[in-house]
Amino acid sequence: MTVMNRKDFRLTFRLFGWFIVVVALASAASAEWNEKVLYSFQGVPDGATPAGGVVFDKAGNLYGATTDGGSSSCRSIQQCGTVYQLAPPTKQGDPWTETVLYVFKGNTSNDGASPFGGLVIDSAGNLYGTTGYGGTGDCVLLGTKMGCGTVFELSPPQQKGGTWTETVLYSFPTAKQGYVPRGDLVFDSAGNLYGATEFGGGFGICDQNIYLYCGAVFELSPPKTKGGKWTEKVLHGFKGGADGANPNGGLLLDSTGAIYGTTAWGGGTTCQGPGCGTAFELRSSAKTGGAWTEKIVHRFTGGNDGAGPNGGLIFDTKGSLCGTTGGGGKGDAWGTVFKLSPPNGRNGPWREAFLHVFDTCGRYDPCEPNTGLIFDSVGNLYGVAGVLFRMKPPMGTGNNWKFGVLYTFTGPPDGFDPVGLIFGGTDAIYGATLDGGIGQACQGGCGTVFEASP
Repeated sequence: MTVMNRKDFRLTFRLFGWFIVVVALASAASAEWNEKVLYSFQGVPDGATPAGGVVFDKAGNLYGATTDGGSSSCRSIQQCGTVYQLAPPTKQGDPWTETVLYVFKGNTSNDGASPFGGLVIDSAGNLYGTTGYGGTGDCVLLGTKMGCGTVFELSPPQQKGGTWTETVLYSFPTAKQGYVPRGDLVFDSAGNLYGATEFGGGFGICDQNIYLYCGAVFELSPPKTKGGKWTEKVLHGFKGGADGANPNGGLLLDSTGAIYGTTAWGGGTTCQGPGCGTAFELRSSAKTGGAWTEKIVHRFTGGNDGAGPNGGLIFDTKGSLCGTTGGGGKGDAWGTVFKLSPPNGRNGPWREAFLHVFDTCGRYDPCEPNTGLIFDSVGNLYGVAGVLFRMKPPMGTGNNWKFGVLYTFTGPPDGFDPVGLIFGGTDAIYGATLDGGIGQACQGGCGTVFEASP
């Protein structure tokens, strides 16, 4: 009997519906944690397909972006996309209330289209994110000018119930400056924003027929005077080959200002030619405004190593980098949870260890993680791989972490294919699912926002 992996299974759900599978999966779901769908997206004019996870404001509202939904009138591979708010219930038992804060309009309106990452929020409640397409740039896709993507800010109204204000902080003008921003942005202490574009950057040939160049990491600096323009600088353009290719965002900054991230491809000649991906470090020179230097922390090789790192690296308490790969490992290439420990000496290599290897992939099996990890206050790791899982650290030395499934997503009316996790004010975890829910406008559901708790 042929066993489908999660990607094949997801496609089957979309094409043929969920009703048979839901009954079977419901009995397999873990009962260790309780999961609740806070909201099911409905498609146009609502959002669909959440992009990344969610963020909280000080009042307990949740915010996120959707790649699809909103409107289908803009020029984009997807629909225009949205930014949404979920307000918690005022009394127990009531539902969360969703409000679409903004619908993107696309490059014909000099606006962005189709967010491919989540949001970050500042202390004033302003939201920041990216769109993969749109803006005023000259990028042409399949013969149509769609723009190269944007970085945007969404500011709350001065009075409750008012309209949020969107500002395009930067439109990537050509593919050389970056093309198709992907993943979450991150702030440094000076208010600069950092992010990655999947293509663009001015180097390499990673998709000669459709997209230009192999991707970039960029810095966006705020204006010195109010109302001025933000300034973009490409910190590194990836070249493919021995270098990485197609960075997938979710950058991480350390206390010295160094930037860490991953590329989905590149790094060598494994994985059928383009390479299995990299983890990289970028450091600026001592001189202000000087060039940034890239160092490959690890080149993934597939096989017994991981393949296709997913972005969203995090530090543990000892300065090691932890993350996931969607493929590779010591089984049948179903993905890994890995740790990269810093060099013992100044110029030594980083050391890789596997905290978990996903060795099976069927209808009920956790496999192919597609997003990063989070730590709790006692050092447990949490992630998603079709399921919500927790990993408890070893009692002594070594890397023998205890892996456990906390909840299995079952599909409509539940969510399916979870992404992006964040802790709430208690032990509850919040996130989104790309599919599932009760939305009827999308085959297999339009996605959900969920809460999971012990």
